[in-house]
Amino acid sequence: MDTTEPTAPHGDDESAEGVERVLRAGLEDFELTAEDRAIIDGFQPDEEEHAAGPLPVVAIVGRPNVGKSTFVNRVLRRREAVVEDTPGVTRDRVAYDAEWAGRRFTLLDTGGWEIGAEGIHLRVAEQAEVAIEMADVVVFVVDAIVGATDDDEAVVRLLRKSGKPVVLVANKVDDQRFEADAAALWNLGLGEPLPVSALHGRGSGDALDAVLDVMPEVSASAKTLPEGGPRRVALIGRPNVGKSSLLNKLAGEERVVVDDFAGTTRDPVDEIIELGGRPWRFVDTAGIRRRVHQTKGADFYASLRTQAALEKAEVAVVLIDTHESITEQDLRIISQVVEAGRALVIAYNKWDMLDEERRFYLEREIERELVQTQWAPRVNMSALTGRHVDRLTPALDTALDSWDTRVPTSRLNAVLGEIASAHPHPVRSGKQPRILFATQASTRPPRFVIFASGFIEAGYRRFLERRLREEFGFEGTPIEISVRVREKRRRR
Repeated sequence: MDTTEPTAPHGDDESAEGVERVLRAGLEDFELTAEDRAIIDGFQPDEEEHAAGPLPVVAIVGRPNVGKSTFVNRVLRRREAVVEDTPGVTRDRVAYDAEWAGRRFTLLDTGGWEIGAEGIHLRVAEQAEVAIEMADVVVFVVDAIVGATDDDEAVVRLLRKSGKPVVLVANKVDDQRFEADAAALWNLGLGEPLPVSALHGRGSGDALDAVLDVMPEVSASAKTLPEGGPRRVALIGRPNVGKSSLLNKLAGEERVVVDDFAGTTRDPVDEIIELGGRPWRFVDTAGIRRRVHQTKGADFYASLRTQAALEKAEVAVVLIDTHESITEQDLRIISQVVEAGRALVIAYNKWDMLDEERRFYLEREIERELVQTQWAPRVNMSALTGRHVDRLTPALDTALDSWDTRVPTSRLNAVLGEIASAHPHPVRSGKQPRILFATQASTRPPRFVIFASGFIEAGYRRFLERRLREEFGFEGTPIEISVRVREKRRRR
């Protein structure tokens, strides 16, 4: 069948609408529930989210293991940031939407800042310094039990140089016995230290009230986003495949910490990046390890945050390391995206370093292993050098357009009618299931509901999916087909 130009019986709108009317009338002979009629009569498009103006930015800084991420979770009133009783869990600056006393703001969690940091710890400290520059208010967290250290003194000098309003939080003051330790922090010269127990919530309200007192109504650094907000893109894949390198290349700066050590990223990192003349919200995520249930501590919670980031995204870019064979883990990650109902783009990273032999075998692997996701746009690129990274934008546009596609009911029924007449469902137990009516129940992803006179086998459903893709495209999006078996009304 020619997939570019529809043939009869759906060659024009009038004939397609005629087919729909006939099929809809035929449904009256079958037992239908109220839910069935609601699906048939109404298509409910997803509501668009509208982005607000630029929110004030509050950065949480301090040396390692003073309780910054715990304080962030206390403000958010949920366990969002990854927390573990070891220094250096947080590595990037991570943004969260927060609210207190009716005022909304952006909360920036940062990694620990320390003197003489080297390697990955140096890059973590640099991210904390960038957060201070971006912030409208800085919350400086100090361990009240330990007291002011040389690292704390160095952070104080950094804060004074920035000129930003600072709220001093003396953390780990779990009861009145430790308030004297908090009072000793007056010596830092940043004003009154506010005794807080981030773990138990003691004094956190007073600290937030102090933040609101010095926080501006509108951020001086954040940008106003267009109506509707940017499209949300999640970068996911195995550890060390180049997700953070890609985000840095797209952002044009060292936005996230990159290291040869696998599992550098722990928290999902959001960044607004302009591509193709418009903003996108990219989310760098922690690498999904082979056996999530066997991971422990911070890595386990990092994997949970990755799944949550995927659920919030609209499209996922799955990165695959072309130097290594496509593994079961890669396939599992792709399946995870499909099951979540998100649009999909597959990026084959480190393509510039492939030799001819590896390229040949990789193509064979793709043909063999990714046969179920041939509909996903493919980008061969190098995140490190930036080669062909510009091809990512049209691939994302294609996937999102398909994700939002709405097929008219008349056209859908005409196409399915033609498919069923040319290739009817096999006869089982002397009966042949018949497609009575079909409609698209929703988009994001496209979900089709087929009313049938009998059970439609999984093989035939896959056949219908393939033919629908040939007819309507749907490049880059999973599609869902559900079947409702309905019996004829008994004549009284």
